[in-house]
Amino acid sequence: MPVKTSLKENISIALQSIAGNRLRTSLTALIIAIGIMALVGILTSIEGIKNNINDAFSDLGANSFTLQNRGEGLNFGDAGHRKVYPAITYPQASRFKELFKLPVVMAINHDVTGTAVAKYNSLKTNPNISVTGSDENYLITGGRKLGYGRNFSTTEIEHGASVVIIGDEIRKRLYKNEDPINKFVFIGNNRLKIIGVFVSKGSSSGFSSDKFCIIPVLKAKQMDTTKNPTFTVTIKVNSPAALDASIGEATSLFRNVRDLNIANANNFEISRSDSIQNELSGQLAGMTAGGAVIGIITLIGAAIGLMNIMLVSVTERTREIGIRKAIGATPAVIRKQFLIEAIVICLMGGILGIILGMAIGNLIAIGVFGSSFIVPWVWLFCAIVLCTLIGLISGFYPAKKASKLDPVEALRYE
Repeated sequence: MPVKTSLKENISIALQSIAGNRLRTSLTALIIAIGIMALVGILTSIEGIKNNINDAFSDLGANSFTLQNRGEGLNFGDAGHRKVYPAITYPQASRFKELFKLPVVMAINHDVTGTAVAKYNSLKTNPNISVTGSDENYLITGGRKLGYGRNFSTTEIEHGASVVIIGDEIRKRLYKNEDPINKFVFIGNNRLKIIGVFVSKGSSSGFSSDKFCIIPVLKAKQMDTTKNPTFTVTIKVNSPAALDASIGEATSLFRNVRDLNIANANNFEISRSDSIQNELSGQLAGMTAGGAVIGIITLIGAAIGLMNIMLVSVTERTREIGIRKAIGATPAVIRKQFLIEAIVICLMGGILGIILGMAIGNLIAIGVFGSSFIVPWVWLFCAIVLCTLIGLISGFYPAKKASKLDPVEALRYE
């Protein structure tokens, strides 16, 4: 008489079989774990980078733009092909700021270096401190907040005073529990007085990290040894609705400042904060798709390996299958048992792969790009679904083969 088994009984039988073949099960689960680890790890790290970029631009909003002499240079695959125009000089930037009459907040900036060393007594940082020159409007245009201390004064800006506002990473590294206000720090050979500390935003992939400091723009000009230093002008308008009109006015005025006639093309770039973010988000979407493809290809290899091992399992357990059929197990029951076994093995490997993938992905996102810890719930759900599908697909043919074995022949198998 045919024997019917419940799902619970089939799972129990599958677990017993798995427990009786620990080495084979471990190797099979490991194959799946490697595939899931690759998928989840890649996508977790990309998700971390994406969140980091969104955080970096969140304070800037969608109502600011920057005048500069080159493209953004943020294209991951085309950084060497960005346009570079003649440097924007400080007199040009100052003249533009003086003549621009729309109700905006404007800051003149100059990046001195991204590899400075900050020193205080016997302590010093790694050579990864960014030094930027700006004016009293940097807090608004840069989307930063003072934790304590004060902003630059007008006199300090006009005279290029030796003062500095430091990022929280410098404070923690050099001053520990001390109050750094009115203490001095050496940036290279320059002795600067600390007047403020920025609120921490966490380290990031080059966007608004805490490993930076701001000095008066004229002091930055003095410190820079570049032959033709270039400056940028960041403009923040009152609302996104006024952005296009402000960009048009800024373009026209800066063409006059650069002495361009009507026949000349613009020899400067205007980059909008929202366009940079959108461009980066688009590129990361492509990276996400690429990462998913790589992970899925790895999983296809894992599925082939699982199917092969399940076929070997059918051969090894031919006599066992014959006994089950002899006592009444139907082909459907045999199929279910092998399918459930394949799915359980996949889920075991999937859970291990998810844990390892999240660990590696977050290690990359946090260690390299300074992101916060990410739990990519969508990708975790997708990974579980993929594991189940792989178990079904990989286990189907072996299960079908097992269910079609002739019980008499199977009992004779040695």
